[in-house]
Amino acid sequence: MIPRSRSQPFATCQPSRRSVLQCGLSTLAAFAGLPPQSMALPQSPTPRATSCILLWLDGGPSHLEMFDPKPAAPQEVRGPFQTIETAVPGIHISSELPRTAAITQHLAVIRSVTSPLGEHGLANNYVLTGYPPSAVLQYPSIPAAVSTLRPQQPGSSLPAWVAIPEAGSAGTGFLSGRAQSFATGGDPAKPDFQVRDLQLFPDIDQTRMQRRLQYLELWDRHRTQSADRHQASASQLQIALKMASTESVRAAFDLQQEATKTRQAYGPRTFGQSCLLARRLVQHGVPFVTVNFPGWDTHDNLVLQLRDGYSGAREGVGLLPTFDQAFAALLTDLQLSGLLQHTLVVALGEFGRTPKLNTRGGRDHWPRVFSAVLAGAGIAGGQVIGASDRTGESPLDQPVTPRDLAATIYTLLGLDPQQILNTPDGRPIPLTQDGQPIAQLLPTASGTAAE
Repeated sequence: MIPRSRSQPFATCQPSRRSVLQCGLSTLAAFAGLPPQSMALPQSPTPRATSCILLWLDGGPSHLEMFDPKPAAPQEVRGPFQTIETAVPGIHISSELPRTAAITQHLAVIRSVTSPLGEHGLANNYVLTGYPPSAVLQYPSIPAAVSTLRPQQPGSSLPAWVAIPEAGSAGTGFLSGRAQSFATGGDPAKPDFQVRDLQLFPDIDQTRMQRRLQYLELWDRHRTQSADRHQASASQLQIALKMASTESVRAAFDLQQEATKTRQAYGPRTFGQSCLLARRLVQHGVPFVTVNFPGWDTHDNLVLQLRDGYSGAREGVGLLPTFDQAFAALLTDLQLSGLLQHTLVVALGEFGRTPKLNTRGGRDHWPRVFSAVLAGAGIAGGQVIGASDRTGESPLDQPVTPRDLAATIYTLLGLDPQQILNTPDGRPIPLTQDGQPIAQLLPTASGTAAE
């Protein structure tokens, strides 16, 4: 199972070493690791996207209340909400997603994702890595692998993978700290939001920090007598120092630079402002951004959790309105700025919900069929891929596994799904195994996505 907490760099070091860097920079060092020396570098497909934004709907969003409604099914199946038409004739989604319905021409909706795993940790692992969980080996998540194989350009002070606010279930697997995300922490919706570790510790100026870095280099060399470890440690801390001392990095994370109208378009809640921050980061060249949106484990009272948000709400502020506003604003913003063509946006969770409502007015875990949505990266929008049966219980057409999703994402980002990563003991592991990229989402020889 992928651990949910971030690893703590240098957590096992002696206090004398930690005291050297007691300036808020220790957690920055993890993202700066180098790719394995033994990593194979086969020729990769031409990338359709230079960046990816993964909107992780943690807990298992209901496909029946979002992108795969069943209006002709019995009441206990179709649930409490209605169905609406979208901007694309023939495609219908939940009535609680009106803004998303208006931009469906940009979306590829997959209605036939399927998995055998209905427990959160195991399901997260499978969907986020493309590998069924194993007791023998922890596989790296897609963002960890991407940030390792496609690190930032030389000279950039930004990390290759940013997680907002935390990495959540997306871990590094056998890549360890070399592929650790930089997690912003905090709540982007709060007026006093600040990204942690972007400021030097009080009374620590650049000159003092450089002296501490030089001391650390000498300390590592003396303790380990290992040139490799010395070079890696020094490199990590140099990058961390550069990030904390570069004005353009702080600007990339500064939501206060956005116009009030833009911030309002994304909505005032945490997920909306996190999506806006994700847009700022890809605009500044970050290759992979994960936005974690928890709370989708809706076993009770779908109306309250998905639509209202709280009892007596006059206007819905629950999960669906929050997602709808932010998701539509993100895609619209990316489109208007010209970034959508080169940014892959993926929205999904670890599984769907049961075809029938339970006695508490909610739905339970259901991995047999669920939905995922992709946009950008030259994908032909306005299409539905696969189908579930009449009650949303099982795939009816073109089943898509998490392996296939992973292969598709890697391919759109210009990586060969069969590219090899080597474990610390030298075992070769492909990015995906037996996964097939979804043909309708891939470019043809003419440069457009397959129909």
